[in-house]
Amino acid sequence: MTPPRSGGPAAGFDLIASQPAFDRLVERLAEHPFIAFDTEFVSEHTYRSQLCLIQIAAPGVLAAVDTLAVRELDAFWNLLAGGDRTTIVHAGREELGFSLHATGRLPARLFDVQIAAGLVDHDFPAGYGALVRRLLGRTANKGETRTDWRKRPLSDAQLAYAMDDVRHLEDLWRVLEERLAKHGREAWMESEMASWQGDVVESFQRKRWRRVSGLTGLSRRELAIARELWHWRDAVAESRDMPPKRVLRDDLLVELAKRKSADEREIQAIRGMQRSDFRHIIKGIADAIDRGLALPEGELPGGERHRAPPQQLAVLGQFLSTAVAGLCRQMSLAPAMVGTVSDMRDLLAWKLGYDVEEGEPLLATGWRAEVVGTIIDDLLAGRAALRIGDPRSHDPLVIDRG
Repeated sequence: MTPPRSGGPAAGFDLIASQPAFDRLVERLAEHPFIAFDTEFVSEHTYRSQLCLIQIAAPGVLAAVDTLAVRELDAFWNLLAGGDRTTIVHAGREELGFSLHATGRLPARLFDVQIAAGLVDHDFPAGYGALVRRLLGRTANKGETRTDWRKRPLSDAQLAYAMDDVRHLEDLWRVLEERLAKHGREAWMESEMASWQGDVVESFQRKRWRRVSGLTGLSRRELAIARELWHWRDAVAESRDMPPKRVLRDDLLVELAKRKSADEREIQAIRGMQRSDFRHIIKGIADAIDRGLALPEGELPGGERHRAPPQQLAVLGQFLSTAVAGLCRQMSLAPAMVGTVSDMRDLLAWKLGYDVEEGEPLLATGWRAEVVGTIIDDLLAGRAALRIGDPRSHDPLVIDRG
């Protein structure tokens, strides 16, 4: 789809700080085939990120919405989700999270310039300023990165910085659409956006207890206790609207799991558990540990692991990833966008018959299989070979195909 041409926004912008003004803005936006937007938020003090500002650009529209003054925002999120207009963002994970939490819906046609750049350039993930400089030859505002966006009034410098984050999105979209078409990768972009949005939705809706730092090496019973403590901590944090780690730090959660004791006196004896407010939550902690201790053996987490592949796959994975990275850069494709060393090990293990119950690995599916699959097949079958080309080159390994 070729992006429609806009007349371009004026140099200034509108600051929207009332509900009637916001409602009028949404009515204007409904007339346009694309909307670019960004947000400013604070995530250190609340359970969910606190939305403080929405910056919006569309043909003839450049506006900042003060979301501390305008509370009813569903009309905007529903506008993005409805119809066939394109929504343009950069690294829009949090933006999708705000939309999901507000209405349970995502933008109908989402274009993330960071992802698109990874499919036609050598760098991923690229920051907004880097993309503006590399693709447009312009300089983006670098100030105000430590702003507390909850404080009012916002200064002219703060607003200028915020608006710069959306001012160039339309032009980035146009350049990247052209490059995707040039390389014949429009279908890659559609596929990547669909899978990325699915991952974002899952990350916001699924309880990710395995992200607790320090779980490596715990027994299955200890993992069960850690999982119960995580769910308890998450529920308390949500009810108090505070970050989960302020309820109970990860290191204390792991230590409690290792101790495997629901005795309240033993819990309080752990160094770091002497905070005065802990006396109100000790029983909840003990109950969570009890649930982990009582879980039947067959329901303990960690038993789903399969036989580990041989050690040589770690060496092969690192070696082949380096070679494939050089090939990706030759194709104007970011190696980090294709996959990691771990993804390469998974592909090798799958092709050599290990962990077959896990299904197809990432590098064996979709457009990644087009880039990587046949090369790895040829290397494993001896139809291709790796050699050192120019040892001074950034990509010294060369793949020779017979």
